[in-house]
Amino acid sequence: MQLRSFLLIAFMVVTSFSFGQKVTEIETEDGKHFITTTCEYPIYGTYQFKGAEPIIELNSGGTGQYQQHDALKRPMIWGLECSESGELKATKGYDNVKYILYYKYTTPVAGEPEESWMRIEMTVHLNSGKIFINGERMKLFSAKEEKKK
Repeated sequence: MQLRSFLLIAFMVVTSFSFGQKVTEIETEDGKHFITTTCEYPIYGTYQFKGAEPIIELNSGGTGQYQQHDALKRPMIWGLECSESGELKATKGYDNVKYILYYKYTTPVAGEPEESWMRIEMTVHLNSGKIFINGERMKLFSAKEEKKK
């Protein structure tokens, strides 16, 4: 009986570590936060402003590009705010889900201080199949890509 309990606990521990998501601790101007690049919605891809540049690109590995208006694309790292255990922090609306996206440029600009983590909103609009970053950059997704319920 004790051996069976031990084996069950060992299996659960190994399984939880095997399927856990990567969580990164970051330090922002308002304190410590945790981020992950795992989300139940198809957030990876290129977000455009009115169908063109400037863009924001999110890659699955937590890298990407961020382009400000009238500026060049700059490489960045990013993540969605989550708990220390990796559970995404989300605000659910009538037909949308809002997340907090943190990003940080990875290339310095000459003569400027080191970049800090920036915070912007990402909203997934379920009925329209649109995902917005900062309310202005948009990417479409199809029902096939949507989270499996």
